[in-house]
Amino acid sequence: MNRREFLTRGAAAAAVIGSGGLMLGRSVGDPGRLTTRPRKPTKTITPGEHLVADDVGRRSILFVPSSYDPARAAPFFLALHGATGSGERMLSGSRAAAEAHGVVMLSPSSRDYTWDAIRSTYAGDFAQIDRLMNDVFDQCAIDPQRVAVGGFSDGATYALSIGLINGDVFTHVVGHSAGFIIGGTRHGRPKVFLSHGRQDNILPIDQCGRRIAAQLRREGYDLRFDEFDGGHTATPEMRERAMQWFIGV
Repeated sequence: MNRREFLTRGAAAAAVIGSGGLMLGRSVGDPGRLTTRPRKPTKTITPGEHLVADDVGRRSILFVPSSYDPARAAPFFLALHGATGSGERMLSGSRAAAEAHGVVMLSPSSRDYTWDAIRSTYAGDFAQIDRLMNDVFDQCAIDPQRVAVGGFSDGATYALSIGLINGDVFTHVVGHSAGFIIGGTRHGRPKVFLSHGRQDNILPIDQCGRRIAAQLRREGYDLRFDEFDGGHTATPEMRERAMQWFIGV
């Protein structure tokens, strides 16, 4: 994906948000709804990294922190990579924060260079996320009061979108440098953390981060919005800050 595509998306999002609507795209039926929920696991798992899917080299990884204890329900974080990224790359940037705070982290890979609904509709990527989350919940003791989804760039757009649609599953939503929010029927009321660089020249903050934040505030969401001096990035410090917000440190 090139800069022009990013800017075109940002401009489209700005037009929709500026006219009083948050959503980009139309909802048909109730797309983007997860079927899985945290529950008492029937299996066991050991700490460490586990390969949970491999689609022609597009690997999805589950990370279980060293502090994991099946007798004590752990927080869960679904981490979504940006365009041209992968689950492995996303995990490499988020692993330290997950380990430090005892968070079980699932980092899937999209089947193409970005997530399905970014360009079209919820389809194979979303179905795989639902399946992988179901597998995690069958192996790990997860606290239903601490279930997060987050991402960077396109992954942040996707995380915000499915997070608001599934706010009865996700208690917290994190978006680092998001572009827009895809249309869909919302359920629940998750807390939201946004971060965006003031010098972002891929998804400009005025067209994207600030407009999304303003709309969510008008909608009454519990929102934290951290602006920072920098470009299109999610620094380790910002990922740690978001994790602390999620855990409640």
